[in-house]
Amino acid sequence: MRDSQPLLAETVIFTGTPKSTDVFELVKRYGGTPVSLPLIQVAELVEPTDELRLNACPIYDWLIFTSQSAVAAFGAKLIRHGFSSELIPAKIAAVGTRTAEALEKIGFTVDFIPTVFSADTFVKEFNPADTDIRRILFLRGSIAGVTIKEELPFEVDEWTIYTTERAGDSIDSLVDLLQQKQYLTVLFASPSAVDVFAEEVVPRTGWTGFTIGAIGHVTEKALLEAGAAVHVRPDTYTLMDLVEKLAGRKEG
Repeated sequence: MRDSQPLLAETVIFTGTPKSTDVFELVKRYGGTPVSLPLIQVAELVEPTDELRLNACPIYDWLIFTSQSAVAAFGAKLIRHGFSSELIPAKIAAVGTRTAEALEKIGFTVDFIPTVFSADTFVKEFNPADTDIRRILFLRGSIAGVTIKEELPFEVDEWTIYTTERAGDSIDSLVDLLQQKQYLTVLFASPSAVDVFAEEVVPRTGWTGFTIGAIGHVTEKALLEAGAAVHVRPDTYTLMDLVEKLAGRKEG
């Protein structure tokens, strides 16, 4: 870590909800002020069929998780219905090291992580040695894309276990910050946050006057398609690396 403070006087806005305070502490060490203004909020989707779906999990050869939110929702269902990881013998695939860590905390061993933490890279690299794969279960959010379902060459069932909605209070607060402050950076960790920003914030602030960071190439693509310039994108897809990349840019 650098000894300098390249983010001094910089307000760094997270448009999602980091699962750990580590990234906020990193911003502070670099002299910046972290602000969390999530543009989307997630919540476990609880349905009467949850217990039946959990009972069916052992029929699957693989379970796929693409986010920590999916792990949190699945873990809540396990606790609510008295299940444990030992009752689910399927192999586990996780998109991202943080997602893998969350799975390990609730008792699962992760068998596959793609080299780049995105759905398109996942489908390219997911080529398990199992020759008798019959069924795969994708634990997804309400606005998940179709890549996993449609592009994997296996039978993939989907279970929507959490919902994603817009966070109106954060939208208004973000507009106020962008209109009143200088030395601002806005960090995006998902295309859905980009969509909300483009539709709800940009008409009132525009895309200029602040630094824009994207966690990975999918989010970067969403920003570019929305008309934004992307100033910072790390090679590895974590918020910690995104802040490190931002600090390096400001220092340089």
